[in-house]
Amino acid sequence: MFKKVRYSLPTLALLFCLLGGGCKKDQPNLEENANNGAADVENVDKKNDNNGSQERVPVETVSVTTGDIASFLLLSSNLETERMSDVYSRTQGLVDKINVEEGDEVKKGQLLMELEPDELELIEARVKVEYERERSLFKRKKMMFEKKLLSKEEFEIAGFSVDAKKISWQEAKLNLDHTQITSPISGVIGERLPRIGDRIHTTDKLFSVINNEEMIAVIHVPEKEVGKIHKKQKAYVTSQHIGDEKFAGWIKRVSPVVDPQSGTFKVTVGIKNEKKKLRPGMFVNVHVITEVHRNTALIPKTAVLYENERMQVFIVQDSLAKKIELKAGFQDYEKVESLSGIEPGAQIIVVGQAGLKDGSRVNVVAKREINFTASQTQP
Repeated sequence: MFKKVRYSLPTLALLFCLLGGGCKKDQPNLEENANNGAADVENVDKKNDNNGSQERVPVETVSVTTGDIASFLLLSSNLETERMSDVYSRTQGLVDKINVEEGDEVKKGQLLMELEPDELELIEARVKVEYERERSLFKRKKMMFEKKLLSKEEFEIAGFSVDAKKISWQEAKLNLDHTQITSPISGVIGERLPRIGDRIHTTDKLFSVINNEEMIAVIHVPEKEVGKIHKKQKAYVTSQHIGDEKFAGWIKRVSPVVDPQSGTFKVTVGIKNEKKKLRPGMFVNVHVITEVHRNTALIPKTAVLYENERMQVFIVQDSLAKKIELKAGFQDYEKVESLSGIEPGAQIIVVGQAGLKDGSRVNVVAKREINFTASQTQP
């Protein structure tokens, strides 16, 4: 009989290692696991370091500049032209030629249209012959009067007859000239109404000619602003269909009468249209400049945040975002006047400020140049 032997766990483990060689294979695995564990700890430390640097919020800034900014009254109107003329014929007849079309530029006195002249040419020729005959007859009567062969009364009647025939001939000649219809002013053809072959009368409108070198906008200003409006005051107009371009203007006329029903008074603003971009009937915004602040700190509106009806901005100081409440003065579509708290040259955040808090760490990734649109700021 075999004797039953009991082994302890350490002894069994040692026997297993000696018989199977498992201990030599396990030792490298243990070392590798230890190395991997150290690498994992090092990666965690690096990741924590990276997360610490990513706490800086990327932003873009601009330097606060100084410049001029104006206060203005903003009203809307439709453009009109100061000089426009409707063209009519001074004689009736059939349309023979049309020399211009809508949109064509014309000069004063330029030929626009011609009527058939045949009938009027015959009338002018007949009346001219009658005038020449009467004048020849008058010369003979004059010789007779000088020889006292004709009374003074008969001689005067002959003279009156010559004058009447001359007037008839001049009238016929004028009617013939009126078959050549010309432009009364320089400008652009706004309308062309007749067609070839139409019979026109003196009451028929033929063309409208518009001089668009100078436009006007009629606005109705509330009576409370009466003390701020005067002749030759600067203004400008803008149109949403022509981008950000501003067209210089001035106040031409101010009505002295306040309409009791609307509580407004009529103001006519003249606008320069040198580039011919403005057209009659266009809807525009009229800005009448009432006051100008010069060499003042200007903040771009893209930097402004609104909180409980207060205007706030962020500036960068020592890589920290500092929140400042903006005390605003005059403002327009793109900029705001800063009355206190922000000095020219300060770096103000224009991109990335929406999620910032006072004291947040920031990383300025770009510094922009600010170029405000030039405006008419002479009051």
